[in-house]
Amino acid sequence: MARASARHILVNSEDQCNDLKKQIEDGADFAALAKEHSQCPSGRNGGELGEFGPGQMVKEFDQVVFSAEVGTVQGPVKTQFGYHLLEVTKRTD
Repeated sequence: MARASARHILVNSEDQCNDLKKQIEDGADFAALAKEHSQCPSGRNGGELGEFGPGQMVKEFDQVVFSAEVGTVQGPVKTQFGYHLLEVTKRTD
């Protein structure tokens, strides 16, 4: 079964999500921004979510994690929790 590891930053607004994505594209550290801005408890760990399989995260999250190129920052991804920036750090099929 497929497995993935990912990290994310969760914020309330699409605008903030886009702003953080631009900062990362301009060279800002993903983990540092997660610690500073993420509203998920994973923010304390730089946004690390650990390893998981399909169906363990919300559908919108799963679709990105199991299709996006590893190592690229994806988002904003809207879920019932807010807006996410996602980076797949590892994936096995």
